[in-house]
Order: sequence, then structure tokens, then C-alpha cells
Amino acid sequence: MTIQPASFAASSPPPSPARQTSGYKDMALSGIYEISKILTSARSLESCLANIVAILSSFMQMRRGMILMLDAEGTPEMAATSGPSASRPMKAASLVPQKAIDQIVATQVPLVIENIAEHPVFRGSVYLMVAPTRSIVSFIGVPIKADGRVIGTLSIDREWDGRLQFRLEDDVRFLTMIANLVGQTVRLHRRIAEDRDRLILDKQRLEKALSTATEEAAAPAAGKPAAAAPKTGIVGDSPALKAVLAMVDQVAPSNVTVLLRGETGTGKEMFAKAIHARSSRRNAPFVKVNCAALPESVIESELFGHEKGAFTGALSSRKGRFELAHGGTLFLDEIGEISPAFQAKLLRVLQEGEFERVGGTQTLRADFRLIAATNKDLEKAVEQGTFRADLYYRINVVSLLLPPLRDRPGDIAKLAKSFLDAFAMENKRRLTIEGSALDTLSRCYFPGNVRELENCVNRSAAMAGGTEVRLGDLACQKGTCLSSTLWKGKTGLTAAPSSLAPATLAPPARPFEPIGGITLPVIGSTAKPAETLPPDCRGITECPAGKSTRSERDDLIDAMERAGWVQAKAARLLNLTPRQIGYALRKQGIELKKL
Repeated sequence: MTIQPASFAASSPPPSPARQTSGYKDMALSGIYEISKILTSARSLESCLANIVAILSSFMQMRRGMILMLDAEGTPEMAATSGPSASRPMKAASLVPQKAIDQIVATQVPLVIENIAEHPVFRGSVYLMVAPTRSIVSFIGVPIKADGRVIGTLSIDREWDGRLQFRLEDDVRFLTMIANLVGQTVRLHRRIAEDRDRLILDKQRLEKALSTATEEAAAPAAGKPAAAAPKTGIVGDSPALKAVLAMVDQVAPSNVTVLLRGETGTGKEMFAKAIHARSSRRNAPFVKVNCAALPESVIESELFGHEKGAFTGALSSRKGRFELAHGGTLFLDEIGEISPAFQAKLLRVLQEGEFERVGGTQTLRADFRLIAATNKDLEKAVEQGTFRADLYYRINVVSLLLPPLRDRPGDIAKLAKSFLDAFAMENKRRLTIEGSALDTLSRCYFPGNVRELENCVNRSAAMAGGTEVRLGDLACQKGTCLSSTLWKGKTGLTAAPSSLAPATLAPPARPFEPIGGITLPVIGSTAKPAETLPPDCRGITECPAGKSTRSERDDLIDAMERAGWVQAKAARLLNLTPRQIGYALRKQGIELKKL
């Protein structure tokens, strides 16, 4: 259909049909090409739709363009516009008569109106009052379809100026192609959002099923009282561990809030699961959140959930961790890392049990038990003003201080065997560990606690050539253990408050401290000779007490002078490797002499 009002027919001769058709095809091809580039770019859905409308305005003679997306109930949830009111898309979308939208959705066919001022659908509509004109305005609306139903509309209007001819059938065909591309893109974005929510729920369901299966498999083999806690992966029977597990058994049946404290790597999540497994909520969800791993802009949505359209990319409503933990246990790890601004929001939920989703107005309630964990000194943080005192009092109801691995050396061998069995099962290998290797591990300091021990066992198992992990496979025997270098000079703990910390929190007094996997006995100290020390305790170090009569630097210089300043000879004198001697010389700032 070619439209040319009679009042304008004589103003200019129409172009030939062949020339008009050729020009339109070029325009349509260019428009589809530019729009396809937008749809395949890594942008948010709102940005894609806004750019599509902007592209349409540059290719078509139109006054206003609009893309309106509908939810499952047919309610407008997203809009992109160009022309008047483009800065407020949803407000502009409300100008389109609902009758026009309903007709497009119900019939699933395009709606073409040559003169909206005379059509009953637009009669009395505010659409005519926005940017009014004396010229005739036509309207074209096409449905946006996906999965056999209408999920939105694409519409334009144009003003007849008496100089151009418009072939409405060509415009409808072009807009229908664009609407089909938009429909597939929206469908893809929605599927991704739905898959993300489904995967999160599946992950939580599988974790719970795996935890239950592990508990059932370990129960008959354990043959021990619940204090040994084999069901939750806590291995060991040292007095320090038994004392904490006894407190776990005591507080687990109640709904009291528990604060787990201790050094990093002591297994706070394992103890949280142990409390949940022994509580009356054991059959309900155990939901965990690492507060340090989420930025402030994300953690609010993760905990509270959000409503559809609350922010860019929120294409559907989503439950937060508070709702998912309803009836169960919520574990907030690294709670000391949350910002002061979010602490106030968290306090209200913990006190009242009420919250609103991001972008929502409905007040929701959630019944959950809170277990928090931190390795920070919260008392000092409260004193410095970085942690709210009222939140501190709210979470510090029952405080459990988890023992570091150095306070339970008798558990190291059991833990090492447990980690080795898990590694062997995961990698489908048969592995054992040599007795001398276990003895050496039992005498290591392990500032990173259980996590560091697990890494050490996995590394040694991966490097083992056969079916047995031998002493020579340990990193400390090869001079490649970097953990002791990292922890040199530290007290081994992000200190717990003095009121809670027993004397064992400080490192044990030793005449040597591992550095880079090597140690050297301090001359004049009570240390054993180097040849009587365990293999992981030989090398270069300082005397922590500072009471040696002869310094490490003097020993190095004496050995180098006896060896004629040849590092390889000096290494043999000190029973070290040339690499260890080189490290020690650089550390002490000893300049080599050339003889």
C-alpha cells in the first residue's frame, strides 16, 4: 500500500516504483545488518533495545519509535523509546493506548493505522497530546514473538509532510523482521537468567544430598561417639578438638546464634555444618555466603533477593539467601569484612527477621539460625568504628574459638591420611604415605592450618612418582616450600582478642623457625645439632628469642671463608643446597668476595 494524501499529491512527483523498491531494499538490508551487530554484542537487554530503536530512527522516516516488552501476565515490564519522552521509557510506553497493545497481542498480527486522529483506538488518547502536529500521523505496530506467544510490541509513527511516499506493506515487512530478531534475543536473555537461578538451586540441592550421603556412609564406619564428628569431615581426637566438639554438641540443639572464631584455615565451615547436622534443622537447607567474596553492590541482592526490573539485568524475581535458608541455617563466613553501610541493613534482619527484596515493597519474613565466622579481631574493629557495636553484640552470643593445627599436632597424621584418600579417590589412584613423611609433617608448623596441610598433601601426592608418597616428595625436602617464607616473622594468627585467646595462640618457643623450608640451629642456643634435627628443620633462620651469642650472619661468613667463598663448598659444610646458601646470603646482605 502506497500512501500519499490527496492534499499533498501535487506537491512533488512520486519516484518511479523500481527506484523506490531498490532504495527500500538497500535501506532494509543496512538496517538489519546494523541491528544484528547490536543484538550479538555483549550488552544488557535494556541497552540492546534502546540502541535498536535509535538505529530505526536513523533508517526510517519516523517521528517516534518504541519497543515494549511484556511479562507472562501481559504487563509492561521494560520499554525503549526514541523521540519525545525518550528519557523516560516506561512513562512514554504508557502513552500507547492499551487497546492498540491488546489488539496486537490478541491477534498476533501487525496493526496499521493510516491516521491515528480518526481511528477509534486512539480516540481520546494522551498519545495525541504529546508533540501534537497538524499533519497526518500514521501508526504501525508489530508483535514481538517467542515460543509461539507475543512477548512485546515494536511500533513506530510517522508524520506525512507531503514530500515523501510511504509503502506501509514494506515497512510492516521490515519491522516484522526486526521484531523476530528482538524476540529471539529476549528469549535468550530470559533463558540465561532462568538457567542461572536453576543452577543455583540445583547446586544447593546437590550439596545437601552429598552431605547427607557422606554422613550416612561415614556413620557405620566411624564406630565412635558423636564427639569425633566424622560425619561432617572433622578428623582428629586431640584434647583441643574434643573440647570444641563438646561445645558444638552443647549448643547445636538450640537456635542460639554462634560465632566461630579462629585463624584462617581452621575449618570454620566444617564446624558450622557440624552444628547444623546436630540441630533440629538438620533436614532444612544449609545456606552459606562468603561475605568477603561479594562486593557491596552484589551482596545485598544475594542476601535479600530482588524483584523483576529492580536493576539492569533483573529480568525476573529472585529469592535471596535469607529466603532460601528459611527453616534452616544461614552461615555468614568472613562477616567481619562487610561494610559499615551494609551492617545496618543486616542488623534489622537479624533482630526482626523481616526484610524487603531489592526493588520491592512487600515485607518478607524468614526463620533461620545464624552461624557467623571471622578471623578478624572484632573487638578492635568495634573500637576503631569499622564494625557496629550493636551488630557485634547480636552475633556474639556463643563464641567458639577453633584451635589452630599447632595445638593439635597429634591430628596431623590422621588429617594427612584423610586428604590423601580423598585425592586418590578423586584422581582414581592408589596412594599411601610413608611413615617418615608422616613424622615430618607432624613436626611442621603449618601457619595456614588445616587448609595448608591439605595443599601440602595434594601437592606431594601429585608429584609422587609411584603409589607411595615418600619423604623426598615433600616440598620442604626440595627447598620449594614457600609457605614458611610467607609467614616468617608473623605470630601465626590474625590475633583473636586477648580476652578469648589462650596462651597457645602464640607460636611455640623454638630455637629455629622455618624459612623457605630450611632452618639452621642458632649457635649458643639450646637447639639440637643440625644432623639430629628433622629433615624439614634444617637451614637458615633467626633466633626468635634473640638470645644467641653468635648470629646467623657470622655463621654464614665463617662457612664461606672456610670454603674460599665458593658457595657449593659452603653448602656442603652446612649440609645445605647451593640455592639455599644463595638465598641466605641475599637475605643477610653478604657481598660475595672474589679471591
